[in-house]
Amino acid sequence: MYYKVRREEVVRIPPDRLGEDIDELAGELTRSTYEGKVASDKSYTLLATDIERLDEGRIVHGDGAVYQKVAFDAVVLRPMLQEVVDGTICEVMKFGAFIRFGPLDGLLHISQVMDDRVDVDVENQRLVGKDTKRDLRRGDRVRARIVAASINERSPRESKIGLTMRQPGLGKFEWIEEDRRKGPVKVKKKKKRRR
Repeated sequence: MYYKVRREEVVRIPPDRLGEDIDELAGELTRSTYEGKVASDKSYTLLATDIERLDEGRIVHGDGAVYQKVAFDAVVLRPMLQEVVDGTICEVMKFGAFIRFGPLDGLLHISQVMDDRVDVDVENQRLVGKDTKRDLRRGDRVRARIVAASINERSPRESKIGLTMRQPGLGKFEWIEEDRRKGPVKVKKKKKRRR
């Protein structure tokens, strides 16, 4: 999920840049230090705005840099278990497909694509249902649910996020619309056996 949060952090202003406008410098360094990074709370910072210095900063003996405390508004992404996300198929592999949602990619394993046996056509970058003939191709817009999330703090693009589309209301947008037009699925009730 996307959130807007207020954060207080510290940025390092190198000694060779101390002659520049301190407010602009604090803003530039805050954006370059925190945007595109994962924080300790496992949230991915997309954007830092309304950056302000909170004090005069501190100089650490032997370093020469100023350590400036700043406050800023951050737009962050925190992938949550069971969250439903919309994304785009960005790559098809023999074991499934990768779905890009926001700045992250999640793996849709072949067993989680649909309630049908799935054939893989790696050459044409597509997955095809054996009986339904429904297919997923690179570039298709889909809706999936997060079933596993392990966020890599050092390299967010290498985070491991598992997805599923095996539920009503999930899948390729065209499939969802087809199912909606058909109406609700009727479930047959079993007759009770008499003894």
